[in-house]
Amino acid sequence: MPESSDVLPIFAFDNTYAKELTDFAVALAPDAVPTPELVYLNHDLADDLSLNLENTNRDTLAQLFTGQLLPEDATPIAQAYAGHQFGHFNPQLGDGRALILGEIINQEQERYDLCLKGSGRTPFSRGGDGKAAIGPMLREALMCEALTALGIPSTRALAVATTGEDVYRQSVLPGAILTRVASSHIRVGTFEYFACRGEEQRLKQLADYTIARHDPELAGADNPYLAFFQAVLQRQATLIAQWMSMGFIHGVMNTDNMTICGETIDYGPCAFMEAYDPNTVFSSIDYHQRYAYHNQPRIAQWNLSRLGQALLPLIDTNENKAVKHASDILDTFTAYYEHAWLEQMLSKLGLTPNDTPLDDKPLIVSWLTLLEIQQVDFTLAWRYLADAAQGNHEPLDTLFMEKSSLHTWLKQWHERANNEDCDAQTRATAMRNINPWIIPRNHQVEIALAAASDDNNFQPFNQLMNALQQPFKESPNYRAFAEPAPEEFTERYQTFCGT
Repeated sequence: MPESSDVLPIFAFDNTYAKELTDFAVALAPDAVPTPELVYLNHDLADDLSLNLENTNRDTLAQLFTGQLLPEDATPIAQAYAGHQFGHFNPQLGDGRALILGEIINQEQERYDLCLKGSGRTPFSRGGDGKAAIGPMLREALMCEALTALGIPSTRALAVATTGEDVYRQSVLPGAILTRVASSHIRVGTFEYFACRGEEQRLKQLADYTIARHDPELAGADNPYLAFFQAVLQRQATLIAQWMSMGFIHGVMNTDNMTICGETIDYGPCAFMEAYDPNTVFSSIDYHQRYAYHNQPRIAQWNLSRLGQALLPLIDTNENKAVKHASDILDTFTAYYEHAWLEQMLSKLGLTPNDTPLDDKPLIVSWLTLLEIQQVDFTLAWRYLADAAQGNHEPLDTLFMEKSSLHTWLKQWHERANNEDCDAQTRATAMRNINPWIIPRNHQVEIALAAASDDNNFQPFNQLMNALQQPFKESPNYRAFAEPAPEEFTERYQTFCGT
């Protein structure tokens, strides 16, 4: 391997958002930081982005991923957007601690934003310091990479670097910056920002740009803005069904945290549910359970209604007609979501959807009811069901206090499975390929974050990150990461936004 150098890698930015939508963001340089240090670099993602970072030394990479050195053609901008936060509208939010450096096009001609999160104050900081602490940035890195490994669309973490300065929250914490990668950072709240100001020309600019970037095939539709609304709705219905199938709870589903491209974004008080309880809430600020696990589909539809409302002037000049068209699209969310959810759940059960998949819904609901009544670990129950597919019920039995109702359900499931032309081994293998063995267990996440934040020890973080890369593969080296959290930990566990 050639010796690393202090030469910046070539990013070949193509910054269409900054160039084409000149009044939609504020140009700004990242803040200076005293002693940047690279603590995490996602080599696989760098390869996917066609970035050659191997010949650049760590000090230079630390400078790069804290914004101290800017690549050629970088145009750092803070995007403007609005948002409904816990149901209440804020007309001006925007990137209060993030800057998009530019857009990268990889060898597959896929376009991605490169963003620094925690890079300092912007005009949208609203009194905040624009900084980020190491714990929340590492949490986001762990969570977004875990979701990606699980097959769930997500923004990605390219790097995390500490800054050498303190960040003041409830206590004094080490500062850090996350380099986030996204197909774009355009949100529902971006459309709300211009709609609430009555700036229809800019709203149209934004919509045309977004369609060209994410749904170019819709440009020639009879009503491209209505078709665009439908496409976003379908992406979000599928995404939420994937969250639900894995027990993921976002925690802060504000409209500024819902992307148009359908990727999960802004991992603040997020967590994975352990014992199955549809009412589970982890966020310390979600006092009324607005973003509880079971509410996520409903909230997604509510957020989409805000997008539909913002698009009304583009859908039709006649407001009544525009409302009717948008409402008709919005009403399809339930069907799209339920179809995606049934597909996910049947795959997790090792079953193939038949011509009338709703016929299998009672089997799914009764399984989830069993898990809820007996407070069974969501991830392990699905995982051990693969053993039951091969006739080994013992691992699953250990999760249930009352076993007769489980055995009754298993009999029904086996009868349904026997109607398909699929041998037990094939079924079990397919189930293990969709039901993870490892998720980011909350106590393991906290152990990793505390070690990094309190002791500058990144070994637990690296071990957990490595374990999360192959969530479907059982390995004795990672057995501890598959174990549920102690009950006393789960009972009092809360997550925080980190701002």
